Amino acid sequence: MRHGILFVVSAPSGTGKTTVVEELVGAVPDLVMSRSYTSRVPREGEVDGVDYHFIGPEVFEEMLAAGEFLESATVFGHRYGTSVGDTENYLGQGQDVVLVIDVQGAEQIKQQNSEMTSIFVMPPSFEELEKRLRGRSGSGAIEADLRWRLDTARREIEVRGRYDYIVVNDDVKECVDSLRCIVLAERSRARAMKSEGSAIAGSFIHDQMKST
Repeated sequence: MRHGILFVVSAPSGTGKTTVVEELVGAVPDLVMSRSYTSRVPREGEVDGVDYHFIGPEVFEEMLAAGEFLESATVFGHRYGTSVGDTENYLGQGQDVVLVIDVQGAEQIKQQNSEMTSIFVMPPSFEELEKRLRGRSGSGAIEADLRWRLDTARREIEVRGRYDYIVVNDDVKECVDSLRCIVLAERSRARAMKSEGSAIAGSFIHDQMKST
């Protein structure tokens, strides 16, 4: 059984990264989206174990101290982390894993795992990102929070060059198609095909021995 590939997807808040990754996972077999753990309370409509694993701040700190997170970060005042155990279980079963995390977490994982594939999803423009954030927040949006998210987005955009791929989410379908192409291309790389390629090559040697 081959070992799964770890994909890391980052994007500024409001870009639509979770939406496109969820559609990607639905379109590509043997690809799973890892659910992060968070210390914040669920928002309206969110479901534990589906959107995130919601745990209290004390439990989060206990897991962090025990080394149970592959990466962790504070994002807009809340703690988020990716489980080491969950990720390794998926990869060990030959499934590819997509982590939807911010640039802080991506940098942490890059320092530990040089074989990960990183993708940065960009909005088509700053103006469009602001429009999406305002639309998502509704008429009751707090201007200070919007400004904070947009300022954070400016900083995150600056590190896009550290990623292996850059995809623009101007159209969801086209963005998902681009991500799908990246996943399929990475699955065909020599390092990903090492086990399967060796098995196939072995059959040639075995056949040659039979014929001599």
